[in-house]
Amino acid sequence: MTTAAFAPSKVDPTGILAGIMLSFLATAGLFYVNIMAAIVDGLITGLGLSESEAGLIGSANIYGASLGALVAVVLIKAVPWRPAAYVLLISLIALDLISMPIRDADALLAVRAIHGLVGGMLVGIAFGVIARTAQADRTFGILLFVQFGLGGLGVMTLPQLVPIYGTQALFIALALFSFASLVMLTFLPAYPPKPLTVSEGGTVEWRPLFLTLGAIFLFQAANMGLLAYIFRLGIAYGLERTYTSYALGLATWVALLGPLCVILIGTKYGRFLPLALVMLLTLGGTAIFHFSANPLAYLVANCGTGITWGMVMAYLLGMASQFDGAGRTAAAAGLVSKIGLASGPLVAGQLLGDQGDYGMLINVALVTLLLSMLVMLVPARLLDIRQPD
Repeated sequence: MTTAAFAPSKVDPTGILAGIMLSFLATAGLFYVNIMAAIVDGLITGLGLSESEAGLIGSANIYGASLGALVAVVLIKAVPWRPAAYVLLISLIALDLISMPIRDADALLAVRAIHGLVGGMLVGIAFGVIARTAQADRTFGILLFVQFGLGGLGVMTLPQLVPIYGTQALFIALALFSFASLVMLTFLPAYPPKPLTVSEGGTVEWRPLFLTLGAIFLFQAANMGLLAYIFRLGIAYGLERTYTSYALGLATWVALLGPLCVILIGTKYGRFLPLALVMLLTLGGTAIFHFSANPLAYLVANCGTGITWGMVMAYLLGMASQFDGAGRTAAAAGLVSKIGLASGPLVAGQLLGDQGDYGMLINVALVTLLLSMLVMLVPARLLDIRQPD
C-alpha cells in the first residue's frame, strides 16, 4: 500500500465545490469581519470595554490584515500557496485560543493585530488563487455567498452567547472555522498562474487598476464603518437587543441574494450597468438607517445594503483580478479592501465619540458611498468596452 493511496482526491477545479472550499479558505483569515458587529458588542458586553476601545481592537485586527495582505502580494508568486496556507491556518487557530483568556484591552489589541497579520496573508494568498480560476467574478460571488451565510449565523447567535459564556464564545467560533478550512484545504487542486487577459502588451494597466482599488477602499470603509456599530445603532434607536440580533442575522442571510446574482449572471450584462443600478440601491438603503427607530425600517435597511454589498464587492474583486494572471492584483485588491475595512470602524468610533451621533455616521457613509460609485463606474465601463460579452 503506497502513501498515494491515502492522499485525498481533489475536487474539480472549475466546479462549485472547489469554489466553496476556496471561499472557506479566503474567509478563514477574515471571518471576524463578517461578525464584527457581534465582536464589538461582545468586547463591550463581555469585557466592559468602551465603544472606542472595542472599535480600536477591531480596527487593529483589520489593519494587521492589511499588512498581511501586502506581504501576500509577494508571497502569491514566490511561495507555493498550499504549504503557506497550512501554516497560516494553524497559526490562526493558535492565536484565537491565546485570545480567549485575555481581558486587558492593550494585550488583546496586540494579539488581535498579530492575528490580523496572519489572516491577511492567508486571505491575500486565497484571493490570488481565486484570480486564477476560470471565472473569477463567479468564484468571488461564491466567496461572498459563503461569507454572508455564515456571517448571518454568527451575528444571530453570538451576541446571545457572550452574556452567558463571555468573549470566549467569539474566539472559539473563529478557531472552529479555521479548522474546517484546514480540512477542506487538503481537497483543493493546484491552481497554476494563468496568462494576462486584459493588457495586450502584457503589462498592468495602472489607471483602471488604481480606480478600482480606490472604489474598493471607499466602499469597504463606508460599509464597515456602519456595520461595526450596526448592533449598537439599533439599540441607540430604541430597538430591543434580541430583535436587533435576529434582524442582523436575517438580513445577512437575505443578503445572499447579492452574490447569488453575480454567480448566476456573471458579466452577461457587463459591469457598468449592474454596478450603477446596485449602487443607487445602496445609497437608498443606507439612507433608510435614519429611520431605524422603526423596526421594519432597520430590517429593510440591513437587508438592502447587505444584498448590494455582496454584489458590488464580487464585481469589484473580479475587476481587479483582470489585470494580472498571477493573481497579484487580486491580492492587492484584498490589501486595499482590508485597509478600507479597518479604516471604517476607526473613523466611525471617532465620529461617535461619547455622544453617539449615529445620524452623522450615516451621512458620512452616504457621501463616501457616492464617491465610491463615481470612481468604480470608470474602470467598469472600460472593461465592458474591452471585454464585450
